[in-house]
Amino acid sequence: MKKTIFIVCLMIFSLGISAASAITADKGKPIASDKKENKLSEAEIMQMTQRVEEIRDMDKSDLTYTEKRDLRIELNGIKEDMRKDGTVVYLSAGTIIVIVLILILLL
Repeated sequence: MKKTIFIVCLMIFSLGISAASAITADKGKPIASDKKENKLSEAEIMQMTQRVEEIRDMDKSDLTYTEKRDLRIELNGIKEDMRKDGTVVYLSAGTIIVIVLILILLL
């Protein structure tokens, strides 16, 4: 029973490792499907940070609700644009639970 579980876990991890190594192996080569529009230039980043600082320094006490909402929406849009530039790996709760269960079974 333990040998079967070990073999199944080994297969799952080996599939994940091969996919990860294939991604890192081609990192130096440009890929045709690589989208350049997701990369922000230094001028765009500076412009966005300057706009965020302007909004932060504003006196928002005399603004109406809709104006405040528009500023929040604009800030969230800038935040999303800045996040698209970097690479982030997200792990869902189900994935974390599966990893913990596999570790418990192996140990």
